[in-house]
Amino acid sequence: MWLGILFVTTVVLHHMPPEFEERFLRHRSTNLHELARSPVRVLVVSALWIEGGDWVPYAFLYTVFHAPAERWLGTLRWLAVCVLAHVLASLVSEGVLLRAIGEGLAPRSAVDTLDIGVSYALAGVIAVVAYRIAVPWRYGYLVTVLAVFGLPLAAPGPTFTDFGHFGAALIGLACYPLVRGRGKAWNPKETLAGFRG
Repeated sequence: MWLGILFVTTVVLHHMPPEFEERFLRHRSTNLHELARSPVRVLVVSALWIEGGDWVPYAFLYTVFHAPAERWLGTLRWLAVCVLAHVLASLVSEGVLLRAIGEGLAPRSAVDTLDIGVSYALAGVIAVVAYRIAVPWRYGYLVTVLAVFGLPLAAPGPTFTDFGHFGAALIGLACYPLVRGRGKAWNPKETLAGFRG
């Protein structure tokens, strides 16, 4: 359903004049200005829009990670991971931005920075999927996930969204209590043996 909503909102964005689109999205952004005015509203509606209007990468990641994770966890647990990652990582990233503004590392105008989309929820689910993979394969997956989301922080001038994505991945990993006992872990070795047999 979420993917369907993103498709519809993407079509709507493509029919908006560019100057109106930016103003429209900024009002739905989890930026500091909107969080101060209406935090619950923007934390919900920001997850229904994609900046740039390209939903294809999100559709791919949803198909590869979210749909299997939802089947594995059940809809309520999957949604809990998505909401926790989206909300908490949004607050982390905006907290980093607020601090940068306070220290003069970012301009005051950054309070209106555009920050929408589902990427924090995606990062949280990508991370929680680690618990679906059997040991020792899980460790390789974890290293990959932490590298993908952590390496941008080591690069010069990481952005507030880099902090948000890394935070979302850590939040996904912290969701272990939600996934404990959710069935046998997937073992890639068994899958490969099935193809050979």
